[in-house]
Amino acid sequence: MSRAFVKEPDGDAAIDDLPDRTISPNRNLVTPEGYRQIEAALAHWRAEEAGTPSDDRSAHARIARELRYWKARLASAERVEPLARPEQVVFGTEVELRWPDGRLQTLSLVGEDESAPEQGRIAWTAPLASALIGLAEGETARFRDEELEVLAIRPLA
Repeated sequence: MSRAFVKEPDGDAAIDDLPDRTISPNRNLVTPEGYRQIEAALAHWRAEEAGTPSDDRSAHARIARELRYWKARLASAERVEPLARPEQVVFGTEVELRWPDGRLQTLSLVGEDESAPEQGRIAWTAPLASALIGLAEGETARFRDEELEVLAIRPLA
């Protein structure tokens, strides 16, 4: 189809129509620290909004999108206190694993917005977390054709 017959939004209209950030359909389980992180993100974006010149429509559109996201995440947050003595891998636990090559790894199962895989914090909805949830110490999980052994389960610090 010729572009001559397609109405493109004007510059300002295109800015006003930033798409919302995708919100996960999963329950929004958060650790106490994750809850604080959501509150901090919301405070950050409110401060950004207050400090942005009113004529900067692009920045305000971006900030408004972030505020909508973090307000929704705070409203849906289900704060979960870590168990004192977890007997199984569940949300809010730290898990020590042994991989088949003998490598040891410690992972924490946290909320989606607080995950940082490079720091050993994975979302409870991640495939590896799903393979581990419900296991006890000494049990094994199958993940990507590898057998992982659960060595220890601790509450998050």
